Amino acid sequence: MPRTEARETISALAIPKSTLGVGIIGVSPVRGWAATAHIPALRALPNYEIRALSARSAESARAVRGAFGVSAVFVDHGELVTQPDIDVVAVTVKVPQHRELVSAALAAGKAVYCEWPLGRDLDDARAMAALAAKQRVHTVVGLQARQAPTIEFVQQLLRDGYVGEVLSTTMVGLSIPGDVVGQPNAYMLDKTNGANLLTVPVGHSLDILNYVLGEFAELSAVSEVRRPLITIEETGERIVKTAADQIAVIGTLRSGATASVHIREAVAGGTGFLWEINGTDGTLRITADAALPEIFPLTVAGAQGRNEPTELAVPAALTQKWPALTSLEGAPAYNVGRVYAAFAADIDNGTHTVPDFADAVRRHGVIAAIERSAASGERVKA
Repeated sequence: MPRTEARETISALAIPKSTLGVGIIGVSPVRGWAATAHIPALRALPNYEIRALSARSAESARAVRGAFGVSAVFVDHGELVTQPDIDVVAVTVKVPQHRELVSAALAAGKAVYCEWPLGRDLDDARAMAALAAKQRVHTVVGLQARQAPTIEFVQQLLRDGYVGEVLSTTMVGLSIPGDVVGQPNAYMLDKTNGANLLTVPVGHSLDILNYVLGEFAELSAVSEVRRPLITIEETGERIVKTAADQIAVIGTLRSGATASVHIREAVAGGTGFLWEINGTDGTLRITADAALPEIFPLTVAGAQGRNEPTELAVPAALTQKWPALTSLEGAPAYNVGRVYAAFAADIDNGTHTVPDFADAVRRHGVIAAIERSAASGERVKA
């Protein structure tokens, strides 16, 4: 993979000089995150080229080839990861398969972009991060809400002292709003599969909280299954749900700030997503339609003193940081594209601005602490 030496002075807007060949594992011709986010994002960026895809069967491969116009389509992921013109392997399959596929790509010496959650649990994540470190390859984990312009703006406001000293933060959010799920997401009802309320909506939401305000020192958590029977939309079948539909966390950040989080699903209505940051001099309020800040556009309002919060416009310098992505603004592919753009710049410049597997391990560690606390009823170190 072409790289340049790190420069003494690096512009955040440096234009990557490499053309990176990408192979995507887990592409469906009709649905899925690869088609919704990765492919549109990559096609918008001039320094990437999609050179190979993999599908589940020969029939699916033929359909994928026709749908996306990529001639190299494999059924065996082992063939894809060993292609010499592939620099980056994107893993977009269901979570239980992540470790096997990521490990194969890392063993082949490829950079890897793996969707979040990185693994089914902390042990999975640690194993993949250790292999990536051993292979000395670049990695990305799909915690793309960090790259949202609004999150960069919030960081800027906090650095500028908009709220003064951060005293506390509160986050409340809603994921699936009812007791019906589509068949493709039925696997998320089983806690052991590693993709559920705790790892996905809570994981993404906690990641921006910790990314912006710092990690937890200690926390207490409650985890409950309040609606254990869920209907499969296509068949009407009722499935027993073992993954929690209520997660509440209260804790202390390393800064000393108090943090509370309550993410829930299968309720009738309610606030989609609200995150307040309260300080000695003011408040910031970040909102979205659901507790999936990596997908849904975020807005920010602010107030200083006792004034009512009013919406604050995100500076154009942030929204237009990667001009090639302007047409994707508001779409699920937008933040994914911003990650890919920043990743290419990181590779060229020797910087580290995107969340990698080490960051994923930290987030999996917080999730493991939440599980320990909820199981024991005790406050735990995070």
